[in-house]
Amino acid sequence: MKNKVLKINPKDNVLVALQDISISEKVLFEEQEYMVLEKIPAKHKFFIQDLPLGSDILMYGVLVGKTQVEVKKGERMTVENTKHAAESYTYRRVDYHWKAPDSSKFKNRTFEGYHRSNGEVGTANYWLFIPTVFCENRNLDIIKEALHNELGYAAGDKYKEYTHHLLQAFQKGEKLEDISLAPVIETKKRIFKNIDGIKFLNHTGGCGGTRQDSALLSKLLAAYADHPNVAGVTVLSLGCQHLQVEYLKKDIQERNPDFDKPFLVFEQQGAQSEEILIKQAIHDTFIRLIEMNKMERKPAGLDKLVLGVKCGGSDGFSGISANPAVGYTADLLVSLGGKVLLAEFPELCGAEQEIIDRSVNRETAEKFIRLMTDYDALAHQAGSGFYMNPSPGNIKDGLITDAIKSLGAARKGGYSPVADVLDYTEKATQSGLSLVCTPGNDVEATTGKAAAGATLILFTTGLGTPTGNPVCPTIKVATNSALAVRMSDIIDIDTGPIIAGEKTIAEMGEDILNYCIEAASGRILPKAVMLNQDDFIPWRKGVSL
Repeated sequence: MKNKVLKINPKDNVLVALQDISISEKVLFEEQEYMVLEKIPAKHKFFIQDLPLGSDILMYGVLVGKTQVEVKKGERMTVENTKHAAESYTYRRVDYHWKAPDSSKFKNRTFEGYHRSNGEVGTANYWLFIPTVFCENRNLDIIKEALHNELGYAAGDKYKEYTHHLLQAFQKGEKLEDISLAPVIETKKRIFKNIDGIKFLNHTGGCGGTRQDSALLSKLLAAYADHPNVAGVTVLSLGCQHLQVEYLKKDIQERNPDFDKPFLVFEQQGAQSEEILIKQAIHDTFIRLIEMNKMERKPAGLDKLVLGVKCGGSDGFSGISANPAVGYTADLLVSLGGKVLLAEFPELCGAEQEIIDRSVNRETAEKFIRLMTDYDALAHQAGSGFYMNPSPGNIKDGLITDAIKSLGAARKGGYSPVADVLDYTEKATQSGLSLVCTPGNDVEATTGKAAAGATLILFTTGLGTPTGNPVCPTIKVATNSALAVRMSDIIDIDTGPIIAGEKTIAEMGEDILNYCIEAASGRILPKAVMLNQDDFIPWRKGVSL
């Protein structure tokens, strides 16, 4: 560990503790000595000057809060002495200059992907089951159990075996405490080597609610059907619901007029029986799986990658280790002609002006302003606001205000110009960095990011979260080594060496891109993929932070 503390920007009037600091301990930083007045846990901040009530608190060089009481030099920042504050923002014509990182070592690199007829390249080859209405969720569950168990895609066999051991012990009168918790190695192999998974988009929509809800859900499901990682689709419909199959087909055609994937439809109210419906869906899908299994991975340039960047379960290290490292990866990919998607609009609060100034033109900037202000106004109408975004876990680990959380979160998008701004379900078409309007909620955000076309998601976390996505492999990046060790079953990459001073952000960013190439080629399976962590929550455009 080179330093005990970090000053993110020369303008800041707080320091970040990189490790626990004891009460009355003297900290030397940049030839200045600071005596802390209380214990400062790692990831938290302390003031480096006395500040009266109502003073500006600066981090990342910008306003992140105001003092609620008078604070002393060496005092820890808390929710009791600090409240959220952020600068206002507006469009101002700025000639933004970006110096791309040196990406020469990746210039001729490729990944092995699945080439689609429209020129897009998938990082995986999935078959997708879609219900047009929640009434079909049970039928999907039955089909999922049948196909996953027989074709080798189930992730829960070890738990069935463990439960079986418990049952046997109980029946024999043995002590259940003697049953080992040691991992069980699963041996069942996949039947179709070129089908990476069979995925199911269970949801609670399609009927009831408003017609607008069903219309938005239709666009979301259409985006998933058209996703580069999807080989074909089986649709289950009840028949009488708001979201009619013809509406879904129309949205798919509007998104991609040349859509040519296998698209199977089964309607329960037109079937002879539920049993026949399920058997027919399994039968016809199985025949298509045999055909889709003939597809093979082929080389593609890195410009064909679409990288979503997301953070969840964030901590006080997120904005100084994992997010900047992922941001460097993002800048590398942009310099190579790829696409990067940054979402979570409630977690851009405080970073708006920088994003506006980086926009390639006024139209892009003003679309971002409109989406942000409309979203925040909706939250305030409900008696909330972006300032209420930080969770108890965020606060406990040093993210005291939404502006602090947001400025650290924005770092995962890098520093390249903002090429485009997308509303929910809109598809990314521009090379470079695009902003995607989604909630900050982990699964709602990843669900929307995949809808925009992300073929890989880098998901940073400081507290640990198992989030994944049905069609987009999700790679977990830990902000600290303790988490990476403690939750090694869900974490893929450890950026703790940045905190320890063992690696630079640039070095870690290159490591992450190398990992992405391997994951995109199917040579590495991210933990969320191995666990079938297929989280899918449609956003109804209501208030969700």
